[in-house]
Parts: sequence; structure tokens; C-alpha cells
Amino acid sequence: MSLSITRINVLPSTRTLASGVPFANKINHSLPPQAHGHGHSAGPRTDSPPTWAQKLSGSVSVLHVNTLPNTLVFSRSFSTSSRSSAQSGSAVGGISHHATTSQRHGPTGVPDFTPYRASDTSSNRTLSYFMVGALGALGASAAKSTVSDVLSNMAASADVLALAKIEVELGAIPEGKNLIVKWRGKPVFIRHRTSDEIDEANAVDVKTLRDPQTDDDRVKKPEWLVMLGVCTHLGCVPIGEAGDYGGWFCPCHGSHYDISGRIRRGPAPLNLEIPEYDFVEDDAKLLIG
Repeated sequence: MSLSITRINVLPSTRTLASGVPFANKINHSLPPQAHGHGHSAGPRTDSPPTWAQKLSGSVSVLHVNTLPNTLVFSRSFSTSSRSSAQSGSAVGGISHHATTSQRHGPTGVPDFTPYRASDTSSNRTLSYFMVGALGALGASAAKSTVSDVLSNMAASADVLALAKIEVELGAIPEGKNLIVKWRGKPVFIRHRTSDEIDEANAVDVKTLRDPQTDDDRVKKPEWLVMLGVCTHLGCVPIGEAGDYGGWFCPCHGSHYDISGRIRRGPAPLNLEIPEYDFVEDDAKLLIG
């Protein structure tokens, strides 16, 4: 006779004895405490194998014992035979056993969230699209407001814009005189030149100049000379109708400019700068800037 138990599921509190018999607390697998007439006292016999083991011929194998996930899993195999007790040399009633133990993780189940899932996913998708669009619109509005504030702070103020361009009445400047006006925080020299001054400016040999430039390149109308009154050396303000060439003289370091504002002597490297200007209202006014 052959008996094979492939899988036994027991509680976590159940363990297997060395003989291969399952054992649980408060459960007695021995014989009931009464006389049997077999020549021994009440309780299990110690002189021979149990009756259930003598009646088995063949082998009994317990392959797996599955418990809960937090319980050690034992795998044991044993065989019993009434005739092999003498040959096996076992110290326990002719029962020979071989046991192996391995620690494994028990099976873990994956939760089923099917009851919690929405039956119609289109409504969820619509809400998601709405939220994404709303957040995008809010982000774009915040970015626009931030950029507008930054640009408005970087823009020139009203008083600066008012000085960006100025108009000068040319009729108030007599011939042979200078007028100094303030434009963007800098002085501007306006000279109403005479015909002799114009001829003098054109008679200069350009090749001898430190910063070669003809008089025609510096004026739009020969009688009107418009220049920034800032010395090109260190930014001083030259004095008009002074110097060795009848133009402008910088007393700080001794730079001399001629009647066309070109550097002729001294440390200044360049001619006086010409700003952007134009004549308006039939040449009656000068618009600078």
C-alpha cells in the first residue's frame, strides 16, 4: 500500500515533529488513557512503533506544508516500515526520517480595486482636461503680468522721456554767438557761424588732423554747428570762443578745438561728438534727439 500526501495546509501555530507527525498545542495524538490489554500502561507505547505505523507498508511522503506568510515553511519526507526497523538502526521505534527545512515567503495576493473603479472614464478625462487648461490659463496670465511689470519698471520715466527730444528756436541765436542747452543731462553747443568761420573751417588740411574729418561731414547746414559740449579726454566741459584756434578750449588738461569742434592740440583723442538733430518748421527750429 502506498500513501502520498502532496500538500497539507495547517495553521501558523502548527509544527511538525522530528518523526514527521504534525503537532499542535492542546491536541493529543496519543492513545486515550485507558488499559489496552497489550501489556503496557495507559498512554503511548515505547517498545514498538505505533499501531498506525505498523499497518503501513510502503512509504508516506509529505512534500509541502503551506502556512500563512509569516510562518516558516517546512518540507519533510519520511518512511515507515515494520520490517525495516532492525536494518535502519533508528533509535525511534524503527522509524527512519530525513528532513530538510527552507525559509520562504508565503504567497501574497494582489488587492482587487475593481469595485472602486469608475464605470465611465470619459467624465474623469473631461475633468482632467479642464483642470489642465485652467491651470495653463492661470499660469499664462501670471507670466504676462510679471513680464509687464518688469518692462514697465525698466522703461524710462516721464521726465526722462520729456528730455529725450528738445526743440530750440534758432531765431534767438545771433550770428557769431553760441547757445548752450541741456539734453539728456549733457550740454549741447549750438554755434551760429559767420561766413569767415565757415571758410576757416574748410581751409584746414584734413591730413594734419588727429581725428581726420571735414567740416561738411560735421554739419547739415554750414552756418549751424551742433555738438555735445563734453571733452573727449576726461569728460570736462570746454570753454567757447577760446583756445589757440578760435573754437573751444578745455582748461582741465589743455585740449584745443577749432571752429568746427575738431581736436587740434592737447590730450583729447577725438573730435567733439555730433548728436542726432534735424531742422524743422522751415528751418526755424532745431530738433535734437
